[in-house]
Amino acid sequence: MVINCNSTTIDLSEGHVMGVLNVTPDSFYDGGKYKDLNVIVTHAKQMLEDGATFIDIGGASTKPGADDVDEMEEINRVIPAINAIKQHVPKAIISIDTTSSVVAEKAVASGASIVNDISAGTFDDRMLAVVASLGVPYIAMHIQGTPKTMQKKPTYKNVVDDVFRTMETFRDRAIKKGIQQIILDPGFGFGKTLSHNYQLLHHLDKFQSLGHPILVGASRKSMIQKPIDVDAENALNGTTVVHTIAALQGASILRVHDVKEAVQVFKIVNFMNQQSSQTSSS
Repeated sequence: MVINCNSTTIDLSEGHVMGVLNVTPDSFYDGGKYKDLNVIVTHAKQMLEDGATFIDIGGASTKPGADDVDEMEEINRVIPAINAIKQHVPKAIISIDTTSSVVAEKAVASGASIVNDISAGTFDDRMLAVVASLGVPYIAMHIQGTPKTMQKKPTYKNVVDDVFRTMETFRDRAIKKGIQQIILDPGFGFGKTLSHNYQLLHHLDKFQSLGHPILVGASRKSMIQKPIDVDAENALNGTTVVHTIAALQGASILRVHDVKEAVQVFKIVNFMNQQSSQTSSS
């Protein structure tokens, strides 16, 4: 699928990397690291240099147990960051990570060109209509509950089928509202047990039948930490393994803290696929 971001056309067929830039004090891995605008710009430039196609800016932590953030506080965190990045790197493609339609509107007005919504429009009744009016790509993620409650007792009859059907509903609602560019995210770690996450990863290719690019956000999460008994700081190798599985299962975008390594994942998977196609045609 091809998406259009502020007149920049991006073909997602070979995989792209979205670099995470949290301007929050409490995100699970990089909370508090990026307060100063010079540091924010430097980090964004480095991620772009390392091969990121997108920079995803978030002003409200969505880690398990996270409290809601006041809308004005979220705006005060993200808008200066977007403005600073666009001033120094005008062609940067910025995604705004928010569940608020007001924040989304202000972020796009400041230069963001993608809306990344962990609630797929379920936390804000205006979100889908606002995104449709903005005409930007929309990332709709699956979540059970809210960040505050989602890990208390996530329950499914069949996690793969249940998430698939819910995402199908999200897609249909977004299309009905007039959103033309939709990216789907199964929501690793958002209202899922460790087993749920790996069942979804194993069957990720099933979600391609929904007809939209798939984004995977698993970078350094507890689903990676727990099986190999490491903390987030030491979860890069495990993250790369999970990213490789996701890419092999058809993920179009990897949302990551470590851009260079994720870019290498796609390079190797794409190279392997090219060699495979040459073998089958010879």
